[in-house]
Amino acid sequence: MKKLNIFTRMEKLFLLDAYALIYRAYYALIKSPRINSKGFNTSAILGFVNTLEDVLKKENPTHIGIAFDPAGPTFRHEAYPEYKAQREETPEVIRLSVPIIKDIIRAYRIPILEVPGYEADDVIGTLATEAGKRGITTYMMTPDKDYGQLVGENVFMYRPRHNDKAFEVMGVEEVKNKYAIQSPLQVIDLLGLMGDASDNIPGCPGVGEKTAQKLIAQFGNIENLLAHTDQLKGALRTKVEENRKQIEFSRFLATIKTDVPLPLDMDALKRESPDEEELRKIFQELEFRTLLERIFKEKPKETPAATPGQGDLFGFFTPETTSEPEKTNLATLHTLNCNYQLVDNEEKLSQLLQNIVTQSVLSLDTETTSTDPIRAELVGMSFSYAENQAFYVPVPADRSEAQKIVDRFRPVFENREIMKVGQNIKYDMLVLANYGVQLQGPLFDTMVAHYVLQPELRHNMDYLAEIYLNYQTIHIEELIGPKGKNQGNMRDLPPASVYEYACEDADVTLKLKNKLEKELDENNVRKLFEEIEMPLIPVLAYMERNGVRIDTEALKETSRHFTLRMKQIEEEVYQLAGTEFNIASPKQVGEVLFDRLKIVEKAKKTKTGQYVTSEEVLESLRGKHEVVGKILEHRGLKKLLGTYIDALPQLINPETGRIHTSFNQTVTATGRLSSSNPNLQNIPIRNEDGKEIRKAFIPDDGCIFFSADYSQIELRIMAHLSGDPHMIEAFQKGQDIHAATASKIYKVPLEEVTREQRSKAKTANFGIIYGISVFGLAERLNVDRKEAKELIDGYFENYPHVKEYMDESIRIARERGYIETIFKRKRYLPDINSRNAVVRGYAERNAINAPIQGSAADIIKVAMVRIYQRFLKERIQSKMILQVHDELNFSVLPEEQEKVKQIVIEEMESAYKMKAPLLADSGWGQNWLEAH
Repeated sequence: MKKLNIFTRMEKLFLLDAYALIYRAYYALIKSPRINSKGFNTSAILGFVNTLEDVLKKENPTHIGIAFDPAGPTFRHEAYPEYKAQREETPEVIRLSVPIIKDIIRAYRIPILEVPGYEADDVIGTLATEAGKRGITTYMMTPDKDYGQLVGENVFMYRPRHNDKAFEVMGVEEVKNKYAIQSPLQVIDLLGLMGDASDNIPGCPGVGEKTAQKLIAQFGNIENLLAHTDQLKGALRTKVEENRKQIEFSRFLATIKTDVPLPLDMDALKRESPDEEELRKIFQELEFRTLLERIFKEKPKETPAATPGQGDLFGFFTPETTSEPEKTNLATLHTLNCNYQLVDNEEKLSQLLQNIVTQSVLSLDTETTSTDPIRAELVGMSFSYAENQAFYVPVPADRSEAQKIVDRFRPVFENREIMKVGQNIKYDMLVLANYGVQLQGPLFDTMVAHYVLQPELRHNMDYLAEIYLNYQTIHIEELIGPKGKNQGNMRDLPPASVYEYACEDADVTLKLKNKLEKELDENNVRKLFEEIEMPLIPVLAYMERNGVRIDTEALKETSRHFTLRMKQIEEEVYQLAGTEFNIASPKQVGEVLFDRLKIVEKAKKTKTGQYVTSEEVLESLRGKHEVVGKILEHRGLKKLLGTYIDALPQLINPETGRIHTSFNQTVTATGRLSSSNPNLQNIPIRNEDGKEIRKAFIPDDGCIFFSADYSQIELRIMAHLSGDPHMIEAFQKGQDIHAATASKIYKVPLEEVTREQRSKAKTANFGIIYGISVFGLAERLNVDRKEAKELIDGYFENYPHVKEYMDESIRIARERGYIETIFKRKRYLPDINSRNAVVRGYAERNAINAPIQGSAADIIKVAMVRIYQRFLKERIQSKMILQVHDELNFSVLPEEQEKVKQIVIEEMESAYKMKAPLLADSGWGQNWLEAH
């Protein structure tokens, strides 16, 4: 076997704890798992491979091995059957992923280290200790603290940091400082005393980390402590003496073996060139396209650098291998018999127009100068009406000449009888609108079709072509270069260089349409697609084109005011803290709050030893010291300034004077719309500072801002879906649902419900929808668990059908593997039958909430379509300009006020007939804040 050419640099050995890294990767993505087209969750595999790549690229080890726990029990299990017994069963995804990960490791030609009866810790401990003795620089890669005991002169821990791609290297001094000990070996004594909940090591009852550190500082180790318990006092002496055997046994369990029967064979651990063909095959099967792109298309040449962070992606590709052409089993343009034509003269153009005007289905695509459709100019248009056949019509840069060509196609574009097929056809619709064209007729958007079928997967055309057509498209980067400031423009290329790429887009889109429409029928979602999603596209295009006006002067004034307040708050913080520090630094904030001011006895720390100072943590500490509230206020202002107040004016289109956000139809798994550039869904409204942003959104000159939003739509949907008579009755009578809930839970008349009772009932109402636990409710309400449990029990006692609905939703999800909204939108829940409680619990909460949240999303989409169509039919000149969650916003002409309000409220409240009737609140003003 060919070994890696390591040149003359020092030996560097990396030993990876496989399961620790696999679990970490899986749970890091548990809320947004990576699911491929086959429905397989690839999160654990992808995370592990990315971690491996980072190490190979950044650290370029000369030797490497990856250790796995054995399939059977270890010597610790035999000595102590309860060892790790408290752990949840391994998630199915991990069990299914491990064999594939091992195949990938073999393809890298990295040794798999596994010894029956011994954990990966022991295998790594044995090899690392021997390597260290030989003077070999050795890194043990794991997030587990137990490995601290193995650190020595040449042996280091290499710990992945949480939520960060960086790594933390811990040597002897770092371990000593982290655990306040005099030697890394004392990690064993610490664990023996304080125990380790993750491994079910009992330790000494009542002895935590701080006490264990004090005991080790005083006695040096457990052996000496147990020999001198007479020096202890009171309850601590009793605990230690009564648990002597348990402490000794816990020390045994916590000790990593360094004498596993596995010799250190450095030749066997030496880096080798990977089996590229096998890696490519596995990554293609898993649909790891980004990895394929990075590894096999853009491989930098190897350099003899030995310092971390240098070298190529893996450090083992030779210059000869970098020039190999990419191998693929996918069809390409050059392997198919395609008839793609460049329409570059009048005869071809006339013939094309004659042909397409008679078609019933036409696939189209536009090539433009910008990804922003409002600013984009046409470079060309491609059309396809038969598979493997397409036409590209170049459009000149001269605006008047371009308009002439577009006008030639206007009868086709505006023909209501021809179905227009596109991939993200809203973009093409907006671009054509720049030329005065209204794209009309039935629509079929392949991107949206796939979103309806598989909401959690990717929907770009390159991906869909590979999955549905086994075809690899020409990527735009091949024409204009990689993304970035140096990327070229389609306008700069001659039509002869563009036409095949453009024709392929239209042809592939038509082929995808023919595949996807069958799946829409098979999955019973054709009605959702045709009656809600497709009619919504022109509505969103219309809203994006309308844009929204911003009062820039108001924002400037707000920015000035907030900046002054921040400086004032900084001075107040410094006075309260008694020192100056960087308020924007979480590290320094933690040191001031917990080391200097000592506002709590025991503060939460990250795995790297830094204090946790997240917003959630600081909120819980607000009452401990006045400075905490000031720091939170400073953070809030800084975020508002950076995200909105100073950023929004930069997004104004200079030609229109408006912000044109993009409404995204295929992003959220729930069916809700999202928006980007800017993200208007996240504009805060709860506090006065956040409200200043909404104040800057204004109507057109001479118009009034009108806002209408659904009142408690999710609770109404819950009432409808559950059929709970008490909840339905409260809504039908127009009662305050939170007060009505409080009245029932606390068993007091409606009129006697206190503000506190209503507030708690409100939290319960919305919490129940999201499957909140007793612990979660207690934390949110800041009450003990007993009261939270009584609140939840009281809720279900009075709304028994809600509990039945929740149980039934979970049952259906387990049976089918998915849930549905009232409009049959599906949300797939592959983990619903997991034997791992954490994983299953997350899926169960989605089973309860997704039908509610998804139905709310569908309902407002129906309302938007109907309002838009009414505006067109009744020739309303006022404009719908924004959609944010359950709210619609309008710029309204004064003379149309009553008519607009009537249309909007009528269509919103009649979008779907429910047992708990829909109710829309509305308001008027000179800006968004006033109207809302």
